[in-house]
Amino acid sequence: MRVALVYDRVNKVGGAERVLMALHGIWPEAPLFTSVYSPAHAPWAREFTVITSFLNRLPGLRAHHEWLFWLMPLAFESFDFSQFDVVISVTSAEAKGVITAPRTFHVCYFLTPPKYLWSQTKLHLDQNPLGRMGKLILLPLFSRMRRWDYFAGQRPDYLVAISQSVAGKVKKYYRREVDEVVYPPVDIQRFQEVGKNSLKSSYFLLVSRLVPAKRVEVVVQAFRKLSDRLVVVGTGSEEKKLKIQATANVTFTGLVTDNELVGYYQNCRAVIMPQEEDFGIVALEALAAGKPVISFNAGGVREIVIEGKTGTFFGDCTPGGIMKAIRRFETMNFDSKMLITTAQQFDTVNFQGQFRKVVEKAWQNYQH
Repeated sequence: MRVALVYDRVNKVGGAERVLMALHGIWPEAPLFTSVYSPAHAPWAREFTVITSFLNRLPGLRAHHEWLFWLMPLAFESFDFSQFDVVISVTSAEAKGVITAPRTFHVCYFLTPPKYLWSQTKLHLDQNPLGRMGKLILLPLFSRMRRWDYFAGQRPDYLVAISQSVAGKVKKYYRREVDEVVYPPVDIQRFQEVGKNSLKSSYFLLVSRLVPAKRVEVVVQAFRKLSDRLVVVGTGSEEKKLKIQATANVTFTGLVTDNELVGYYQNCRAVIMPQEEDFGIVALEALAAGKPVISFNAGGVREIVIEGKTGTFFGDCTPGGIMKAIRRFETMNFDSKMLITTAQQFDTVNFQGQFRKVVEKAWQNYQH
């Protein structure tokens, strides 16, 4: 079975990239097709044979794909997969739009529908750097891309979603039922090793990109009224604004190493998640480190966190709602061993076994 992998763009490190590394462990000979590739920003991809589109030849844009979204359909439709039996697209954007011949089986691992086209269009329009003029330019482009994205979502032969939450979005936006749900992998063992952390005092932890959609501002506002300590790991466009709003009990670490991140998880009281996530890798990493989660009650995290057993939820994402959840958390007791056991079912090895089985069975059925 000759396999090819496809991903939207290879220019960063994150949860989706860990999925690709896990798939590489199953099919090490599979090349990775993508629109643009920046080796400096994606050192993890050096283990792959990376095949790029014509967009990669445009100077200075490998790390700034956001300016190329209107060309992405042409980039992915230009690839030739005639020599492969199975194509696996991993996507939150355009990679699902590749065109395959009838003899080639296309499996799409759906991370989420493109948020700028479906669930967060207004947010992206409001934040465009060109202001009102930008909106006038982007509105027709978004409309055109939305139509293309809908039809691109019909192209895969088999759909696998990362969560039931994403499966629901696929049904809503593409009017298709997902064939399987396979939760993405987490390197559980990494969180069992002793991490580096210079902080000794008790603190709550927030791990996130510092952008408006992540709602970090709400947590920072909540801790203005609390004496507890909050540690924020991550960077982003809102960092300067958040630091101005924060009081002395809030610490911003910026970027940290993997080992430092493990240390922050291992020594915190709990991890706070104010945003709606399609799955919730951060929640799983917290559980893998034996720490409970205080989360907004929406999205894929509800498939991970169990109220009163592995964490607690808040339905009102306001400073008051978060403060109430923290006070409730302080009355609860959690078994760290049980938290770790819960996380282990999402281990990379389990993911690889399940995903291989799904693809091979679906491929066999497709041939008959």
